[in-house]
Amino acid sequence: MINVNWEALSVFIVVFSAVAILGFLAAKWRPGDLTRLQEWGLAGRRFGTIVSWFLLGGDIYTAYSFIAVPGLIFKSGALGFFAVPYLIIIYPLVFIFLPKFWTVARHRGYVTPADFVRERFDSSTLALLVAITGILATMPYIALQIYGIEVSIAQMGVPIEISLFVAFFVLAAYTYVSGLRAPAMIAVVKDMCIWLVVLVAVIYIPIKLGGFSNIFAAVHQKAVENPTTFHDFLPSSEYSAYTTLALGSALALFLYPHLLTGMLSTNSRQVVRRNAALLPAYTLLIGLIGLLGYMAIAAHVKLSPAYGANSALPALFSAMFPSWFAGFAFAAIAIGALVPAAIMSIAAANLFTRNIYREYFRPACTEREESSVAKTASLVVKVGALAFILLLPSTLAINFQLLSNIWIIQTLPAVFLGLYTNWFHRRALIVGWAGGMITGTWMVIARNFESSVYPLSFAGITIPVYAAVAALVANLVLTIVLTPIFRGISISAGEDATTPADFEAQPLGSQQSIPSYQQPALNPQKALPGFQQSAWNSQQSFPDFQGSALNSQPSLTDFQPPFPGSQRLQHPAQRSQQLALEQQSALNSQQPLPDFQQPFPGSQRPGQRPQQPVLERPYNAERPVR
Repeated sequence: MINVNWEALSVFIVVFSAVAILGFLAAKWRPGDLTRLQEWGLAGRRFGTIVSWFLLGGDIYTAYSFIAVPGLIFKSGALGFFAVPYLIIIYPLVFIFLPKFWTVARHRGYVTPADFVRERFDSSTLALLVAITGILATMPYIALQIYGIEVSIAQMGVPIEISLFVAFFVLAAYTYVSGLRAPAMIAVVKDMCIWLVVLVAVIYIPIKLGGFSNIFAAVHQKAVENPTTFHDFLPSSEYSAYTTLALGSALALFLYPHLLTGMLSTNSRQVVRRNAALLPAYTLLIGLIGLLGYMAIAAHVKLSPAYGANSALPALFSAMFPSWFAGFAFAAIAIGALVPAAIMSIAAANLFTRNIYREYFRPACTEREESSVAKTASLVVKVGALAFILLLPSTLAINFQLLSNIWIIQTLPAVFLGLYTNWFHRRALIVGWAGGMITGTWMVIARNFESSVYPLSFAGITIPVYAAVAALVANLVLTIVLTPIFRGISISAGEDATTPADFEAQPLGSQQSIPSYQQPALNPQKALPGFQQSAWNSQQSFPDFQGSALNSQPSLTDFQPPFPGSQRLQHPAQRSQQLALEQQSALNSQQPLPDFQQPFPGSQRPGQRPQQPVLERPYNAERPVR
């Protein structure tokens, strides 16, 4: 007979329902045209420091983190604390790579990392592989968010299948309606709940257990009783595993599509930098969560037979907290699953729509069609993840997650190293990707999905290393060796569509003007001397006569981006043809204008129809969310 904790369940339902309503209301928060992918999938790229801090925090620290980290520490001891240095290492890497990626994505209108790879290396095949890798690596992650909800609900004695269907029906509905705004708004509530629960736990539970001295004494006793499987201090034999787990996880984290989606939703590269400085506060949180695994040992919690060590944290909350607060804590964990699961499904849908559907099935699709397909794809991804967790054994789902980092890290040479060099040959990158995928997957299969740490033997010495790091080394070696070979035998390397200026922050006026948004000259009737065709086409600032008009506008210290959606990702031949047509249309003026060849936007004589090409609807440049 099922023993339901009704008090905990009642609190859970109230909190979860309130958050669900908040998700639907998010569609009216800083409203935009949700029929555009830039608005639905990136929230118009308008999030400021505070909102993006909560969003990225909710994206990085998922429900599975609150289940798996304490569970691993409960089972293995000190090795599980690799999550702390890994989340310290990651933020210097964020400073190095992400502001540059944000800048080129804003200049070129990219929505996914595969968009960047497509133009940087002129390879639709490589972009397709990056997109498929992102979707494959994201699917187990979404399934594991469902698993985190399942473990929490099971602790209250509720039938799992019904609860999961209700929870993810709500998730699917508010994500479809509100897009990225929904998880962004819920992330604020979720992170506050998680911080509250963890801070209460690390103060209240040690008091009930007699202090941290009793906790660490119980941990040491378990290490004495299980010397081969549990260590309260890291043994020298696990140094290499600990180090490579931290390094590999750090290199892989921001390659995940959902984290890049959260980063691209910010309104400036300065916001990206500020978040790199502020997000380490969550590293303190993950260290405190890890200590809860030790508290579960001291509390002698009764683990669920179905979930084993992964039920350590829910069992601890159930045993130590009053029922009402335990229900609140379980709701916080479940909400912590909804936020990243929603962003992951949006990111996977963006990859499918931009880099598979549009590239191979409907190259001429409109933004409305693009958004509609992305919404449908996000539903399919959620349904697939739900079927994954319900139809396959939970242990198998967890083991598949071991492959996620191994797979996604194989995109590092093309995505992150590609930000600094286009020297790599596109075919060498493809071969390197394949070599890394095969190597890493084989290592996990050879360990029977029991661990992602593989013992490498050389000259009689065995060194356990994280399979993701070993696979990345194989990838880089193949890429670096094959690049000069392919170039030497004159295999085409493609044409880089980006320019050095695309990677740099530009002050106002240093980029070529977009006609529909250009400030008209103060006196359009008067000829403007010295404005020649060469100035119109150059990347340099416009002549001094334009400065007086622009001085009436506030100066932007960062750069003037093209409005999202106004630059559609196109093949080079299509882009060249469109540019030629726009220039021809602009030059075909009804009457010649004196003193300059190109009609300046807004300078037509009264009654004369504008000749500039009509661009897409202007981006809603409202005041950024802070």
